[in-house]
Amino acid sequence: MDKSLLLELPVLLCCFRVLCGSFADQEQKIGELSVDKSKLPEMIQCRTCHIQFPRQKCSRGRGLCTAVNEACTTGRIYKNDGTLWLTFRGCLKNCANVNDIRWSVYLVNFRCCRSHDLCNDDI
Repeated sequence: MDKSLLLELPVLLCCFRVLCGSFADQEQKIGELSVDKSKLPEMIQCRTCHIQFPRQKCSRGRGLCTAVNEACTTGRIYKNDGTLWLTFRGCLKNCANVNDIRWSVYLVNFRCCRSHDLCNDDI
């Protein structure tokens, strides 16, 4: 065994003992850390799917994204007769709930949510 490692071992043990001793007088309660939640970014997990046709599984871009100070979104594109043509999901920074945006011969609806992880599965 290397002599330098043997010499460093007591120093390492001493540091560990000092650290453990500094926390010995404090009661350790799990989950009672003092964290200012207003300074943490709001993060939620969102479902992603770039292309999903009606009555089919996601065909492109299936997965998850993390929305940091963003929202989960679901977009639906309808034909003029009101039948669903395409659905897409993901994370979006400036999201707003919008109904019936005209896009050529289609109508587009956006729904945004920030309530809980995977909230765009519900909408």
